[in-house]
Amino acid sequence: MTNENSDTAHPAAVVLLSGGLDSMVSAALAREQGFAVHALTINYGQRHVRELQSAQAIADKLGITRHIVLPLDLRAFGGSALTDEIAVPKGGVSNDIPVTYVPARNLVFLALTTAFAESSGASDIYIGVNALDYSGYPDCRPEFIASFAETARLGTKQGVEGQPFTIHAPLQHMSKADIARECHRLGLDPAWSWSCYDPTASGLACGACDSCRLRRKGFADAGLADTTAYAEDAPALME
Repeated sequence: MTNENSDTAHPAAVVLLSGGLDSMVSAALAREQGFAVHALTINYGQRHVRELQSAQAIADKLGITRHIVLPLDLRAFGGSALTDEIAVPKGGVSNDIPVTYVPARNLVFLALTTAFAESSGASDIYIGVNALDYSGYPDCRPEFIASFAETARLGTKQGVEGQPFTIHAPLQHMSKADIARECHRLGLDPAWSWSCYDPTASGLACGACDSCRLRRKGFADAGLADTTAYAEDAPALME
């Protein structure tokens, strides 16, 4: 599925748009910084389609120049609560890498985003990874992003011809409260995005998974309203 608008007045940047809060803010920042934003959303066989719907809504709201939803069914591999029949943990955020980690997801997704960028004539790539308030995923760390940028330089025609890609991770060192504040500053509605790993049968965010807990706490710490609809039995936020 593509959504194409003509925009030749600005240089292009490609955003990895998952449909989550962080990718939405990253896309808006790319637009604010003067880029014509192209977005890549990966339909990787996640257990619910709500975040794909949010990615499309964000693309529409932000006037994304070109939006591609690429099918890549990682259910064939399994190994994650997001792609396999494994229960999503809801006991609180821990220091261990949780079962919601999808093996090598950002490594695979950034490779695809780089291919999209090279074919689009873009040298700038945006990804909404965060290394502070997150669930401990190894592919969100600054050293991974720096390493991938070098890999992209070595492994692409554009890179070896002296036009390396710049990987922007504008939220890398922000807290979730900082990200909530950026969302507000940019005039974005949090409800356009989706973070929950395990929505209810009626389509509400569970409020209890790691992603919901981090998001809810971020908005609470920032003193801002999260317009996402959460389940009535969502646990109270802990200090």
